[in-house]
Amino acid sequence: MFRFAHPEYLYLLFAPLALAGVHYVAAWRRRARLRRFGDRRLVLALMPDAQAWRREAKFWLANLALAMLVVAWARPQFGTKTETVEREGIEAIIAIDVSNSMRAEDVSPSRLDKAKMLVGRMVDDMRDDKVGLVVFAGEAFVQLPITSDFVSAKMFLETISPELVDLQGTDLARAIGLASAGFTSDEQSTKAIFVITDGEDNEGGAVEAAREAQRQGRRVFVLGVGSPQGAPVPVPGTGHYIVDNAGNTVVSRLNEAMCQEVAAAGGGAYIYVDNSSSAGRALKEHVDRLATSAMDTQIVSEYDEQFPAFAWIALALLVLDLLLMERANPLLRGLRLFGCAALLVALGQPASAQRPERQHLRAGNRLYADSLFVEAETAYRKAAEANPRMAQAHYDLASSLVRQGKPKEAMQALEEAVKAERNPQRVADAYHNMGVILQSQRQFGPAIECYKNALRRRPGDDESRYNMLLC
Repeated sequence: MFRFAHPEYLYLLFAPLALAGVHYVAAWRRRARLRRFGDRRLVLALMPDAQAWRREAKFWLANLALAMLVVAWARPQFGTKTETVEREGIEAIIAIDVSNSMRAEDVSPSRLDKAKMLVGRMVDDMRDDKVGLVVFAGEAFVQLPITSDFVSAKMFLETISPELVDLQGTDLARAIGLASAGFTSDEQSTKAIFVITDGEDNEGGAVEAAREAQRQGRRVFVLGVGSPQGAPVPVPGTGHYIVDNAGNTVVSRLNEAMCQEVAAAGGGAYIYVDNSSSAGRALKEHVDRLATSAMDTQIVSEYDEQFPAFAWIALALLVLDLLLMERANPLLRGLRLFGCAALLVALGQPASAQRPERQHLRAGNRLYADSLFVEAETAYRKAAEANPRMAQAHYDLASSLVRQGKPKEAMQALEEAVKAERNPQRVADAYHNMGVILQSQRQFGPAIECYKNALRRRPGDDESRYNMLLC
């Protein structure tokens, strides 16, 4: 696909056309003056070194050079293509219990914090998979629709807390049902539900929901967090514990029997989570054993700048204009200038000119792929300094800052990307990511505005619309 980054500059091409009109009016007036001197052939015979074609050639060389500079200024870009590549991975939806009992500290630092740590490591190990998040207590809702954007998944994971759900209790059946409905329509992909809970099911129906999920091709794994002996449930910020109506301290215990029954009904496995690292290893083994399947995804390459070629052509034309005189030079009559000109043009074309910002950008991408986010940040900043109008450099810089836990600096980088980017789709991506960052910081008002800006440029973006409604 071919495009101009600044097509409005192409209106300047009317300038060479206007100069051509002025040139031919001047040529007509020049011939009129020559006719006043006498017969044209006699006058030209008196000026043997004056050659009209030279004057014409010099004008058109300069005029074409101007046109090439205008085209270069409009930044022609060529090279974007959409290709379908085949990836292998699983679809995983993680349902996390956020009831008050998950505050218990029989697992360090708490049941909920331990669950978030396990999910974080699980997401870090994902490559070609898709992940979604569901939170539940007495009710359940989707915290993050299934996606391959692992950075957003980590952000949403950090915001999970019991305050997200007003209705307390534990409704495992609703959580499993909501997670089962959240997968894509791809029938070939392996789908798994990972429920992390202490097993205190207050509503019932969890076993039937797990059995129904298995009938639909979803395997249900249950991670039981806590201890059978149990622990009191702290009240945040008070130093006290939750008590019942009689004033007795409530002790929350892990219901392993319930967890094992649900996992068996869902065709998955039960994993006991304690203070050791065995649960993390067991979870990774089960994920690795899940059958991976092919999933199609589309990769769009970025536009490649072509303005250097037009700039070199303009330079070659200007050099020819300087070498070519309006009258014949007796010393150069035997020299074929246009033969030399062709050689100059050929030698003037760069074989593979790599601009510094491209080199820094590619270096940053390699470092980012190796999880060297600090070094990748340095490379992306060098690319942005070399070419502040390079939106991709600012966009990738924001990604590296997010992975380092620097949301404020990432927001600034995304704002620069929005200023530099001309592609509405990429601008929508930038606004969506800004909304995700603000949402993770619980700044819901500004996040809503960012999602609105994303939807103005890409009205069909269901993910931005869902996040906006959630905010």
